[in-house]
Amino acid sequence: MVRVNNFSGHSLNLSEVLRIAPAVEAKYERTRIKGGDVLLTIVGSVGQVAVVPKELCSWNIARAVALIRPKSPELSRWLSFVLRSPTAQHQLGVAANTTVQTTINLKDLRALRVPLPSRYVRSAICEVLGALDDRIDNLRQTNATLEAIAQALFKSWFVDFDPVRAKAEGREPEGMDAPTAALFPCELEVSELGPIPRGWRRLALGDVATLTRGSVNPAATPEEEFQHYSLPAFDTGQMPLSERGETIKSNKTPISTGAVLVSKLNPHIPRIWLVGNARDRAVCSTEFLVWIPKAGVGSAFVYSLAASPEFNSRMRQLVTGTSNSHQRVKPDQLAGVEIAAGSDEAVARFECVAAPLLARVAHNRQQANLLASLRDTLLPRLISGKLRLPEVEAEVEAVA
Repeated sequence: MVRVNNFSGHSLNLSEVLRIAPAVEAKYERTRIKGGDVLLTIVGSVGQVAVVPKELCSWNIARAVALIRPKSPELSRWLSFVLRSPTAQHQLGVAANTTVQTTINLKDLRALRVPLPSRYVRSAICEVLGALDDRIDNLRQTNATLEAIAQALFKSWFVDFDPVRAKAEGREPEGMDAPTAALFPCELEVSELGPIPRGWRRLALGDVATLTRGSVNPAATPEEEFQHYSLPAFDTGQMPLSERGETIKSNKTPISTGAVLVSKLNPHIPRIWLVGNARDRAVCSTEFLVWIPKAGVGSAFVYSLAASPEFNSRMRQLVTGTSNSHQRVKPDQLAGVEIAAGSDEAVARFECVAAPLLARVAHNRQQANLLASLRDTLLPRLISGKLRLPEVEAEVEAVA
């Protein structure tokens, strides 16, 4: 049994366990990195940490990032966890200069205290926390693959019309059973959208979904719990936050299960959110437009349409505003965007195929969020030496 002791008497200044690479290329004002280096943002959004994998050893970094090069390779992962701990983050916050832009001075960074237990204890802690990180990364990679499959299928069926083109050339559509292939005609016809399958209709977002409006003032019921779909929540993992009404300071838009949220703000940063099982008091930022699938159309189809690169390209052509941070799209214009064509039968079949993929994405996202919460809970207790590793294993198994 490994007992992680309190490390209060076993810590060093960061400068004693690392080298900060001083060489900066004058031409580009960038620093070479190599595998095992630990990177820490020291300007702007300070305190973000990453370890450089071996395959990125020829890259450069800008001056907004500190390059921390451990004297021993095995210290890389340990330092990354220490720097992410609440204690280190607090020290960084205290040291930061916020006169103009939040900045951490390298002198203060070198003075940061780093707990340094035995190599065996460090290895055991890194193994536990690293396993959680690896599982989270695997879930996110799986989700990226599932999303890519759904998007590729949507584009093939309703934008490029690959099954129709295959049949027009006398070939069987690839990867498609006979009943599904029968839903696609054998030729294209001219339309304002361009060539589309004969007998199909052009589809705009407003044809398959209804824009819902409404307003809720959460502060009017300060004790109630709201499921809040905000822009920051989207950007940090696409998981809504449970917040009391008193903490939500502005009016929000009510949402329901199956809604598709499309951000009208800065479409060059696509934010399309498929709502799973929404609670009774689910609300979203007014920067999101709430689209409800029409009868006969499923959420997976509406989401895939709104999340497609073709749709985003059209959105960016509709923006108003001169600043990249304040560009918006008008809702009525968005409803008229046409980038696809389809039939009721093909849309229904797509829903049957894509909905399970996107449901799996939602499940994986929730699981990754649970694992990340567990990791963030365990991190300070392990780093401080207040938790036994067997106790950690039990907590990890409970979540798994």
